[in-house]
Amino acid sequence: MVFLLYNITTRDLATYEITGMILNVGLLIGTIGINVGHELGHRTTKGEQLLAQALLMFGLYMHFFIEHNRGHHRHVATPLDPATSRKNQTIYTFWVRSTVLSWWHAWALEAERLKKLNVSVFSVQNQMLRFQLVQLAYLALVYVGFGFTGLWVVIAAAVFGFLMLETVNYIEHYGLVRQQNANGHYEPVLPIHSWNSNHELGRIFLYELTRHSDHHYRATRKYQVLRAFEESPQLPSGYPACMILALFPPVWFAVMNPRVEALE
Repeated sequence: MVFLLYNITTRDLATYEITGMILNVGLLIGTIGINVGHELGHRTTKGEQLLAQALLMFGLYMHFFIEHNRGHHRHVATPLDPATSRKNQTIYTFWVRSTVLSWWHAWALEAERLKKLNVSVFSVQNQMLRFQLVQLAYLALVYVGFGFTGLWVVIAAAVFGFLMLETVNYIEHYGLVRQQNANGHYEPVLPIHSWNSNHELGRIFLYELTRHSDHHYRATRKYQVLRAFEESPQLPSGYPACMILALFPPVWFAVMNPRVEALE
């Protein structure tokens, strides 16, 4: 990030060079920063969790640490989960819904936790409050060191990074719904409630995230030992190709809707 800021603020670069550098760093934020932060966020040691939060900071997505672990894994494949894309929902409306509601749900989850502890939401114990202050401090530090140019550059890279994450969320859960019983309770999360992809390229670049069915089935299982289940619904190709395909909703619907309907 420092290398990006130094070059953009000290060199006379063409627009395409600036754009390429921002997208490159944004790609690293999404695939390495947020993705590795996601994996570490499931670990139980304080050091690993702090490292997860630090990695998420560069994507301005520290709330993901709360919402993903306490919200998404609980409500996945139900209407209660903003990170579960609906059948016939375009990726562009999903980006807005998931980004906004995930942030809002993280506040609600933290308020619920503090209420059980009989602690005020304005307490230093409020993780969401601390996360916002840390991110604002990060942006302020960038502004002081690199001015307005540096500020908009890191924000642009962060947005590209977290949209990469939300694109992955979109393809991982598209159209899948857990059954609800007569009492209104949803069935347990099973390997059939996430799209799986066993293609090598996505597995290598995304630390086995593409074996997403097992990740949701056993969230504490480390990425190195995630399993592929034959009964899990399968994406038509690896994550990189599916992410590009999702950017063209009519084509995505034509490919994926028949697969969703076969599972209904």
